[in-house]
Amino acid sequence: MDYFTSDLHIGHDKDFIWKARGFNSIEEHDTQILKNWNNTVTYEDTVYILGDLCMGGNEKEWNRIYENLNGKIIFIVGNHDTANKVDRYIFDYEMECWGLAAIYKYSKKYRFYLSHYPTYTANYDDDKSHPLINLYGHTHQKEKFFNNNPYMYNVALDAHNCTPISIDDIIKDILKYKGEK
Repeated sequence: MDYFTSDLHIGHDKDFIWKARGFNSIEEHDTQILKNWNNTVTYEDTVYILGDLCMGGNEKEWNRIYENLNGKIIFIVGNHDTANKVDRYIFDYEMECWGLAAIYKYSKKYRFYLSHYPTYTANYDDDKSHPLINLYGHTHQKEKFFNNNPYMYNVALDAHNCTPISIDDIIKDILKYKGEK
């Protein structure tokens, strides 16, 4: 199964991240993210992280989390993912980088534009039966859809109870939002 998430902010010691998510400390925040992830994701699964994996210089905390996550990790670079951090994710944690954005195809019917930032993808001009749907993070909003647009879906932890969301659940949410089955 493929899962998506963004804005983990592992090691981010500013309370506007962990407190807004309902935690008392960054350690509690990071521990719960690890628990939620591993209760959802198996070793055979792939997780796409759409930016902002770590914050701050707490490398011990980074190691504690990223060395213990289930699944293969592919990431898109976010605004807090510096060149040094990207190298660390690739070489120390054996993650795969897809750059600043990428296209992800799921079956013949669904195409997704993966990016850290919400991005209008001209999907209204596209084939209506196969729209290009933006999966994004960055905003830290709790809402799943950006500006009520059914083709812009927020995968960030803030919108999904600090848990990665499966591609099947994303599609169900989009179809429900659009009033389709």
